[in-house]
Amino acid sequence: MKDNNISHWLSKFFVLHFIVDMAFAIPLFFFPISFLTLFGWQTVDPVMSRLVAAALFGIGIESWLGRNSSREAFKSMLNLKIIWSIAAIAGFLIAIIQGRANFIIWIVLFTFAAFNILWVYWRIRLK
Repeated sequence: MKDNNISHWLSKFFVLHFIVDMAFAIPLFFFPISFLTLFGWQTVDPVMSRLVAAALFGIGIESWLGRNSSREAFKSMLNLKIIWSIAAIAGFLIAIIQGRANFIIWIVLFTFAAFNILWVYWRIRLK
C-alpha cells in the first residue's frame, strides 16, 4: 500500500475520531452533571468529568491537527491512541465486573474497542 493511500484513509479516520471525541468532550466539559444523568449516572463528579473531557479534547484535537501528518507522526499518534483506548477499555471492564455498568458504559466501551481495533490495524500497516 502506498503512503499516500495510508495517509488518505488515516486522515479520514482521524477526522472521524475528532468528531466523536468532541461529541463527548463538549457536553462533559460544560454540562457534566446534566449530560451524564441523561445516561443514568446517579452520582457525577464534575471535576473528574472535566478531566476526562480534557483528555478527549487533547486526543481529539490532535487527531484533527495531525490528520495530514507524516508516516512517523501517524505512528506516534497511533501509539498514543492505542495506549489510551486499552486503558479506557480496562477501566470500563473493571466497572462492569464490579456491577456498575449502565447502557452508556457499554456504548462507550464498544466505541473505544472499535477505535482500538482500527488503530492497531493501522499501526501494524505502518510498520
